[in-house]
Amino acid sequence: MDLHAFKDKNFTLGCFFSFSGGVGIFSTVYLIPVFLGQVRGLNAEEIGFAVCTTGIFQLFSVPFYFWLSKKINLRWLLMAGLGGFVFSMYLFTPITHEWGWQELLFPQAIRGISQQFAMAPIVTLTLGGIPKERLKLASGVFNLTRNLGGAIGIALCGSILNNRTNFHFSRMGEKMVSVPHTVNDFISRSALFFNRSGSDQTSEILASTKLLSQLMLREAQTMAFSDTFLLISGLLFIAFLLVPAMNKSP
Repeated sequence: MDLHAFKDKNFTLGCFFSFSGGVGIFSTVYLIPVFLGQVRGLNAEEIGFAVCTTGIFQLFSVPFYFWLSKKINLRWLLMAGLGGFVFSMYLFTPITHEWGWQELLFPQAIRGISQQFAMAPIVTLTLGGIPKERLKLASGVFNLTRNLGGAIGIALCGSILNNRTNFHFSRMGEKMVSVPHTVNDFISRSALFFNRSGSDQTSEILASTKLLSQLMLREAQTMAFSDTFLLISGLLFIAFLLVPAMNKSP
């Protein structure tokens, strides 16, 4: 592997942008279906319908990008793309357990358009100044950073989701201890519902407690997804701030 290309500032920054973009793209592709399946309880067809909107908007933005790329400096297009990417990730942070494809449509649309404007200019700006004899190896390293970002991003997202879910669940448990009357009232009301099935009082209380635990877990998972999207937006924001440091494409 030829690492001499990292002496070029554009190449080094471009690899970081590619890594960050890989984290953003692949992690979101992982997070949204997991949320819709585990929290929202949608089936595969409904999840596919919700996710495909990103690709549709990205596809329709391609002609517009090529038209602008002939008129505007690629660095400005890259900044616009990364800025939109950051904004789209931030739009996911107020997510609730009720979100479906309607609520996801606008953030997904912004993400699809932003991906086109963020990833396409990176290639030209990153590899444009590399000598031809090193271009093949440099392009391999460049592509590796995007895939590496995706792999690391997905792995970290899984770990963050697990840790933050446990954290939020634990915090909610602490809150429950401080409001015993509210908890007892919920269990009593739920027990009345389960009483319709003709079960005994002990079974009713156990079923009510289990229901409360499931609701707490659902909300803890939802907050964990919000935290994860916020972290991704933070990484992309760092990349956004570094774009002016790149040189103009040759």
